[in-house]
Amino acid sequence: MLSRVARVTGLAIAGWMAIAPAGAQTEAAPAVPFATRLEQARTTLQVDDSGLHGAGSRILADAVTRARYVMIGEDHLSREIPQFATGICRIMAPAGLRTFAVESGPEVADMVNGELRRPDRSDRIAAFLRAHPHAVAFQDSRDESDMAAQCAQMAGAQFRLWGLDQEFLGSGGYLLERMLAANPGPRARGAIEALLAFDRISSAKALASRSIVDLFLIQVTDRQMADAAAAIAQDGGERVRALFDGLAETRAIYLGQDFNGFSSNGQRARLMKRTLLRYLDAGPQPGPILFKFGAVHAAKGFNALGQRDLGNFVAERADGEGTSSLHIAVYGARGVRAFYDEVGRAPKTAPFVLTDDPDFAWLAPVVPAQGSSGKQRDWTLLDLRALRTNPPADMPEPWRQMAQQFDLLVIAPELTPTSMLGVN
Repeated sequence: MLSRVARVTGLAIAGWMAIAPAGAQTEAAPAVPFATRLEQARTTLQVDDSGLHGAGSRILADAVTRARYVMIGEDHLSREIPQFATGICRIMAPAGLRTFAVESGPEVADMVNGELRRPDRSDRIAAFLRAHPHAVAFQDSRDESDMAAQCAQMAGAQFRLWGLDQEFLGSGGYLLERMLAANPGPRARGAIEALLAFDRISSAKALASRSIVDLFLIQVTDRQMADAAAAIAQDGGERVRALFDGLAETRAIYLGQDFNGFSSNGQRARLMKRTLLRYLDAGPQPGPILFKFGAVHAAKGFNALGQRDLGNFVAERADGEGTSSLHIAVYGARGVRAFYDEVGRAPKTAPFVLTDDPDFAWLAPVVPAQGSSGKQRDWTLLDLRALRTNPPADMPEPWRQMAQQFDLLVIAPELTPTSMLGVN
């Protein structure tokens, strides 16, 4: 005798056969090859100081306005991608954008928030960086800083940057100064002042050697940290303890890269998720939120580091809320990249062609060729959502994975390196 499940399944199949069009069981729709599907998903846009333009901009605007969370996954330290992100701010501001989450630490982001609307913003942040070398990640870039200021102007007085990451390598002294400003008791104050004196020695040494290994977070010993933690536990107070915990976790993440990168990356991803939740739980739910992080952090599912990172967390939260997230990967076809390198100095640079990298060679069919003049104005937009529905059998695995991790892929024709504030 057939089980109840089998009977119900059989009835369902029979019912479908009864209403299906004649010949539906034998005639499948002709397969559309991947190359054709890819071309159908492709369009262009233009990016300038006044915003985003062209057919691709309309696809972007429609997708952005439908999402509560918009996540840009980028190639860092360019001039062009902050310009693109400013265009996204321009789209989101009328819908109530008040929050821009960035790949910086929360304490540094708080400092930047205090400078965003000042006419001497760049000079003040540069002065901060000269006093605290290598303390700010990405918001020490002139183009990133200009982007944040323009977004703040468009979004209004309630706009804030949310720093979700660990603090940067040279942030030790600033965090210790924030602890002293929180009025700890005498035991904690003495311990903090001792660490701050050590930070000043370390920073001077790092500026002279130009090496990050001479910075406080690398040079301070486990014993020094344990002694300070014990004193702070006695009379530091809640705010000081929280700042010291952040300092200790930042140190652990950086040191962990030397002996267990997978574990360190996982710790970092979990930190960013907890910090986001802390912001979200602190007050009324904000309107749409814009995120800008390295592409590896913005992906849904497991990323290239083997982590379920911030991007996946945001996507799952949106699902749980009944809202939606939009994940945009932004790369450059070619140009010159900038990299953090020497303490207190401008970043090093190197030319690149995206598809020369074996990890990105599969993008060759959509990377725009360089024009005969050496310039190409059009950016490329790929709507990856169109490739997720009934993916073609000949779809290469890298494209299948990309379509699962991101919704839109944007490729700038060329990236040029940003300049940095407060460096020689």
